[in-house]
Amino acid sequence: MTPDLDSRSELRRGAIFGSAAYLLWGFFPLYFHGLSPATPLEILAHRILWSLVFCLLVLAWQRDLSWVRPVLARPKLILGLAAAAFVVAINWGVYVAAVVSGHTRDAALGYFLNPLITVALGVVLLREPLRRLQWVAVAIGLVAAAYLTVAGRQVPVIALTLAVSFALYGLLKKRLGASLDALHGLTVETAVLLPVALLLLGPLSWLGGTHEGIGSPGQFAGLVLTGPITAVPLLMFAAAARRVPLVTIGLLQFLTPVMQLVCSLLLGEVVSSAQWVGFVIVWVALAVLTADSLIQRKRSASAAAIGSPLVDLDPAGETS
Repeated sequence: MTPDLDSRSELRRGAIFGSAAYLLWGFFPLYFHGLSPATPLEILAHRILWSLVFCLLVLAWQRDLSWVRPVLARPKLILGLAAAAFVVAINWGVYVAAVVSGHTRDAALGYFLNPLITVALGVVLLREPLRRLQWVAVAIGLVAAAYLTVAGRQVPVIALTLAVSFALYGLLKKRLGASLDALHGLTVETAVLLPVALLLLGPLSWLGGTHEGIGSPGQFAGLVLTGPITAVPLLMFAAAARRVPLVTIGLLQFLTPVMQLVCSLLLGEVVSSAQWVGFVIVWVALAVLTADSLIQRKRSASAAAIGSPLVDLDPAGETS
C-alpha cells in the first residue's frame, strides 16, 4: 500500500471511529432512561463500579499493567487525575439526573455550549489569546445564556453545569498531557471514585433514601453494561483523535448534542419556543467558531507549505 493510500485509509478509519463514538454518546439518554427505577445516584455508582471492572478486565486480557507502578510513583499526576475524576463524576451525575427527570433537552444544550465554555476557560484560566471570530462566538454564547435565563426566568443550571464541568475535565486532561492513554486514565479515575460508588450503593443509599432496588435481572444487566458503554466510546474517540485532524474532531463532536436533542423528543419532552430560540442562538455561535477553526486550519496549511510558523489555537476539546 502506498503512503497516500495508507494515510487516506487511516483518516477514513479515524472518521468512522469518531462518528461511532459521538453517536453512541448521543444515544446515552435512551439507555439511561431505560434503567428506571434505579435512581440517578445508583446509576452513577454502577457506572463507576462497572467501568472500573471493565477496564481491569481489558487490561488483564492485554497484560497491560506495567504502567501502574510508574503512575503510583507520580503523586502530582495522581492528584491531577483525582481532580479530573471528581469533575467528571459531577458531569456524569448531573447528566443522568437530567435524563431521568425529563430534562434531556437541557443536557443537549449543555453539550452545545461546551466548546464555547472551553474557549472562555482558555482565556480566563490559561490566558490564551483569542482571535476575533472566537471573541464573537463567545459573545453570542453569552447572549444565548442571558436570553435563556430571562426567557425561562431561571438560570439554565443543568446546561451550564454540564458545559462547565466537561470543559474543566477537558482542561485538566490537557494539563496532564499525554501521560496516560484513554484506557489507563479511565482506570485511574474510576479507581479514585470507587469509594464514592460503594458508599452510594451501601450506607448512603439507605440513609439518604436513594435506594430503589433492582427491578429485574434485565435491569441489573443494564446497570452492569454501563461499564463497557462508558469505556468503549472513549476508546473509539482516542483511536479517532490519533488519526484525524483536530478540526474534524471539532465538527464531529456536534453529533452528540444533536442526537441528545432528538432523544429528548423521542422521550416525549417538550422544547418550548423560547428554548428553540436559545438553541438557534447557540448554533449561530458554534457556526462562527467552526468557521474560525476552518479558516485557521487553511492558514496553517498555507503557512506550512511555505515554511512559515503559525500556531493553531483550535478550541475543539476532548469528549468522554
